Amino acid sequence: MSGFEIVILWTDKLVYLLVAVIALTVWYVRRKEHLLAPWRRVAHSPSGMVGLTVLLVFIVIGLLDSMHYRPRLQTTESSQPVYAVEVLSVLDLVLQPLRSHGEKTYSAPLATHGYAKETATLPGGGEQRIFPRLVYGGAHLVDVERDYGRDVARRAVIGVAAGLAVWLAGVGLFTAGMAQRRRVVVREMWRRIWRGETTVPWRAVWLTLLPLCVLAAAAGVLAGGYHVLGTDKVGQDVLYEALKSIRTALVIGTLTTLLMVPFAIAFGITAGYFGGWIDDLIQYVYTTLNSIPGVLLIVASVLMMQVYIDTHADLFPTAVERADVKLLVLCAILGLTNWTDLCRLLRGETLKLRELEYIQAAHAFGVRDVRIITRHILPNAMYLVLISTVMAFSSLVLAEAVLSYIGVGVDPSMYSYGTMINGARLEMARDPMVWWSLATAFVFMVTLVLAANLFADSVRDAFDPRVRIARPPVKMQKA
Repeated sequence: MSGFEIVILWTDKLVYLLVAVIALTVWYVRRKEHLLAPWRRVAHSPSGMVGLTVLLVFIVIGLLDSMHYRPRLQTTESSQPVYAVEVLSVLDLVLQPLRSHGEKTYSAPLATHGYAKETATLPGGGEQRIFPRLVYGGAHLVDVERDYGRDVARRAVIGVAAGLAVWLAGVGLFTAGMAQRRRVVVREMWRRIWRGETTVPWRAVWLTLLPLCVLAAAAGVLAGGYHVLGTDKVGQDVLYEALKSIRTALVIGTLTTLLMVPFAIAFGITAGYFGGWIDDLIQYVYTTLNSIPGVLLIVASVLMMQVYIDTHADLFPTAVERADVKLLVLCAILGLTNWTDLCRLLRGETLKLRELEYIQAAHAFGVRDVRIITRHILPNAMYLVLISTVMAFSSLVLAEAVLSYIGVGVDPSMYSYGTMINGARLEMARDPMVWWSLATAFVFMVTLVLAANLFADSVRDAFDPRVRIARPPVKMQKA
């Protein structure tokens, strides 16, 4: 009998659905040359591939955190299996040392003593205010003053060496595979990659992976004996919080877009194609939504949902389910309040497309409106959907941070960069100042948003026909 019970939350189902849709889209696009051509232009962009590489690292972490389960409790063999109330993920299993090695309260990055003084009883009977030793951070050191610097340096060197070894092994295997595929010798393939002579900028990809491998390996080795990024007010490891917050940021950015795009496509193309009173009605709807301050609308909707959850507690038996439903509702609210800009763009593009000659010819031959929209209008307006979708990701991640900062975002029990910033803002006035939680959330969030923006810029350059006309593609030697 298995030692765990699989738990699938609502957001997990939508994440799996999104992954399946992306996989089917990739399979379909690979068979259509006219659809594959713009994505080839994205793959030829060094900045786009750098952004995609960093995004894929975040996505892998988010997917590991979307596989939930409940571990089985130790009971007698004759009894029925009993599972824990707490819902964990595969990422929790990987980060078990970070999750379980908590402290009493704050500790600085790589510290061996607490950040606040405590009263300790001296051997002679007196009392003294001292910085107490941490339970896990540096607990293996016998003499802190003598061994601390040497131990940190040794672990850092081992971590850097391990990261370099993994990176070199990955580069070697990739180069050998590419050489076999291209039917050239490995040395020639290596020369092409590092001189930038390949159509896909693999040099930029591997140079991006180099610091990621080194930092990840060094942090992993140091985390075996220290809290690499310190701990928060309740003693939770900040690195663990930052990694757990990735899923929340990705869910907000992707699921909100998934809910936003159908409304924008349906209303935007319908308004632009049919015109008349239909156009006036749709314009009235999104103009009215735009006239309402978005933050106030989101706050009111989130508070209403919170009241519903509190009054129907029997529908949400665990804290994880309540937090997950609140996250799903926040995605829906953000999607319903952010579809108007894309709708306006699609309406304008449809107004232009419906006047073209081939659309008029289709009308003359009696082609139905639904077929014209699905076969001619929508495919020619999809570049706007792709560009707006990718570029909206960054703003949605930042929106979650702002909403959680003012207390109306995700559930306080859920890890997110907004809750990290909200929890750290009051500690900035302490003496000494607690800065590492805010700095960690800022660095992780900026890295995610910057990677998304780099990828979005390459998608815009590849799909926007105006950019392609103004800036013709550069021919590169094919490897």
